[in-house]
Amino acid sequence: MSSNVGLSTPRGSGTSGYVQRNLSHLRSRNDPYPPKDFRDEALKHRHRKPDQEILEHDRKREVEVKVFELRDRLEDEGIDEEEIDLQTTTLRNKLLSSSTAKSNARDLKPHQVHELAKAKMEESEKLRKALGISEDYEEGSHWRKQEERAREAGKGGKEEGGD
Repeated sequence: MSSNVGLSTPRGSGTSGYVQRNLSHLRSRNDPYPPKDFRDEALKHRHRKPDQEILEHDRKREVEVKVFELRDRLEDEGIDEEEIDLQTTTLRNKLLSSSTAKSNARDLKPHQVHELAKAKMEESEKLRKALGISEDYEEGSHWRKQEERAREAGKGGKEEGGD
């Protein structure tokens, strides 16, 4: 029985006990349209910010995978434990101290959401700089400025005509 729907046991009922949804039932929509402020927020262009802790964790995980591969290879070669520890520590410190390379979105997999977000932000920043767009630019601000100028021109004309 799933979610208190159907038979507690299909035994003796002559059925498999499988419960189907009624796909012809239409749920009523009290508010067919989302509120206006919701639509305005949806129209704004925003990037999902990557979580730095997750990015750092993934980077450390990649380092540990490489260190483990080195340890495994050295153990197969029969090198003593002290030499293995020395080489793995050296490799770990080298990899952790090296700066992270810029991520290429083409090499990333769909489940790497934070890496994709970081790559997208880097790409957008690069494009913004190439096009010469200021950092504080807001989408649609040009049209608002034109509307304000038109209103000012309209008010100025009415004041002069009234005197």
